[in-house]
Amino acid sequence: MRKWLPLLAVSLSTFMLLVDLTIVSIAAPDLARELHSSFAALQWTVDLYVLVLAALLMAAGSLSDRLGHRRVFVAGLVVFAAASLACGLATGTGTLIAARGVQGAGAAAMYATNAALLGVVYAGRDRSVAFGVWGAANGAAAAAGPILGGFLTEHVGWRSIFLVNLPVAVVAVVLARVAMPGGRGSAAGRVDVPGVATFTAAATLGVYGLIRAGDTGWTDPLTVGVLAAGAVTAAGFLLVERRRTDPMLDLALFRRPSFAVLMFGAAAVTAAAFANLVFVSLWAQSVLGLGAMAAGLILAPMAVVAFVVAGLGGRLLHAVPPRHSIGWGLLLVAAGTALCMLAGPGSGWAALMPGLCVSGLGVGLCTPVLASAALAVAPPGRAGMANGASNTFRQLGYALALPVFATVVTARAGEVLGDAGTARRLTGGGYQDLVGQVPAGVLRAAYVAGLDRIFLISAVIAGVAGVAVLALLRPPAVGGAEPDRTEAPSGVAA
Repeated sequence: MRKWLPLLAVSLSTFMLLVDLTIVSIAAPDLARELHSSFAALQWTVDLYVLVLAALLMAAGSLSDRLGHRRVFVAGLVVFAAASLACGLATGTGTLIAARGVQGAGAAAMYATNAALLGVVYAGRDRSVAFGVWGAANGAAAAAGPILGGFLTEHVGWRSIFLVNLPVAVVAVVLARVAMPGGRGSAAGRVDVPGVATFTAAATLGVYGLIRAGDTGWTDPLTVGVLAAGAVTAAGFLLVERRRTDPMLDLALFRRPSFAVLMFGAAAVTAAAFANLVFVSLWAQSVLGLGAMAAGLILAPMAVVAFVVAGLGGRLLHAVPPRHSIGWGLLLVAAGTALCMLAGPGSGWAALMPGLCVSGLGVGLCTPVLASAALAVAPPGRAGMANGASNTFRQLGYALALPVFATVVTARAGEVLGDAGTARRLTGGGYQDLVGQVPAGVLRAAYVAGLDRIFLISAVIAGVAGVAVLALLRPPAVGGAEPDRTEAPSGVAA
């Protein structure tokens, strides 16, 4: 039983940091009332966390290769716990957003080292089981966030959604120190500060530009300028990485079709399966009039299916090539999101259940395999980098899809209503305020039309990614990571 304690520590940390991606969306109305903030301003409590997490993942992965995986993992847990306490005690929106940014930094240190730690501690069939359980935590967490958030917000208060992290973090730190093997990382090389800076700037400018485009339109001069600056900074990041001898992201990895398509698949699964859930939650609370707990429970079937399938997959799909698990998983996500388009203006929450269950099946199939496949197609010395890159692309998929979907929902609702201003109020949670001004049936039709459009986009993204993975992902060539290392190398942290 002791051999599974490292897996428990890693799974607890993963579940905790991924739950915090979506848990705030359910509590947003309560946060806005108590902190006297606009709902739009509170969008940054989600976006900044995701941005910092995505921006620092690759840097944390490279750092863990040098300093040791366990050392960076434990440091991330401590930072995350301290930031969670600051979030729970926040008295203003600015303080909360800043603490969420620090939380994202701690989450990056944990998430960048998770798969590498499992790859060192477990071998053979145990490794498949470990990645299956870890994948189950991944798959369930994003969908379970609104459920847990709804329960805590409704019965305890919004501050509890952050404070609940403290005991979980303490348990994970103790398990990591007691049960994980120690060692030293490689002292060679330095942290790629220029790479971290340019990547963070490019991601931030890109997401901010997309958010602003939803508010002011794509022709707004500042929006165009921000997006252009983001593109220039992204090009600068590529130039910096090409010239460094110790880059945060070795661009040569993308010469391997298998690695490139895995990164595409990683971004696609979070964009297609999870980014649309934020708007499902808002629809449930605003249009259907459900409470926070009930709105979160709508997503329970997806969470349960993803958890069960991912857990069983580690045991049953040991010999199945990763391209099948990932490719067909993405195609199931595409089918599930397409099924969600069956919901109409008069539909209730039950109309989404078949689609969410099918999407959960796809998430459960592909999520655990993505991490192990990324390690397999990268050289052994790039394990932390490959894991960080895989997780970075997953979070970037979510971070970029969120503002795009917000723009699409509002634009499509505006087409139905014939009024962009009314559409922004509707999709921002103002359904009840608009009922006396616009017929309820028209408002419902407008919101569902917006949901249908993002479900369609989600299906296309997942479908294209699934076909690409099936076509391009192949077994690792000579020089890739060994699939079954039985002893911990010197790169494991103290």
